Amino acid sequence: MGGKILKRYSPMVAIDVATKDAALALFDQLTVEPRPILKIGMELYYHFGPAIIKEAQHRGFKIFLDLKLHDIPNTVQRAMFVLGQLGVDFTTIHAAGGSAMVAAGAQGLRAGAAAAGLPAPKLLAITQLTSIDEKVLHNEQHVALSLVESVQNYAQLAEHAGADGVVCSAQEVRAIRQVTGSDFLCVTPGIRPQGFAKGDQKRVVTPHQAHVLGSNAIVVGRPITQASDPVTAYQAIEKEFLTEAD
Repeated sequence: MGGKILKRYSPMVAIDVATKDAALALFDQLTVEPRPILKIGMELYYHFGPAIIKEAQHRGFKIFLDLKLHDIPNTVQRAMFVLGQLGVDFTTIHAAGGSAMVAAGAQGLRAGAAAAGLPAPKLLAITQLTSIDEKVLHNEQHVALSLVESVQNYAQLAEHAGADGVVCSAQEVRAIRQVTGSDFLCVTPGIRPQGFAKGDQKRVVTPHQAHVLGSNAIVVGRPITQASDPVTAYQAIEKEFLTEAD
């Protein structure tokens, strides 16, 4: 990376809960500094729409709207135009949709933000989900590349099509940095503190490992949202991820 200081963001907390009351309770608990970025995914957004984003924004949170758009380019462009007007800070698209789709999404997102007089959100492309392993890649997706090669291919495709970064496993960050520019973001889910169960994630690392591997941001859900004290859990993860080694 040529000695350039790596930009890091506060941890992104995945608010993957079933009810509005549960979401609002977490919003209120997590109003601490440094403030986390809240990830609003499909479950909450499909149920409550833009209103749930406004509830978080009113409390001063930045928003990662994770809807993983994947459709024909025109449909994605029109949908991204709408998302660009919501004032969110990050949103997602599937790199597997191809370069034309990613480019159309980037164009729509930035046009929507401009129409609303807002900064354009960062567009993050999904490479391979952290629930995917080599066995699934080869036996179900019938991809001949290795998992790392597949992720590198998607990262290059996304960057050339106008995305700002990718969502990937922290285990693949160094490989991605070999084939993309220094400002290209690597946002990494699959984060589990030491001793925490993996659940349905397969390519997992600790917050400290994500820091060492060069993640710009980490996405953490259950280790925070299901903790007996979400604030303490968040603060411990935030410190572990953002603290520079001596």
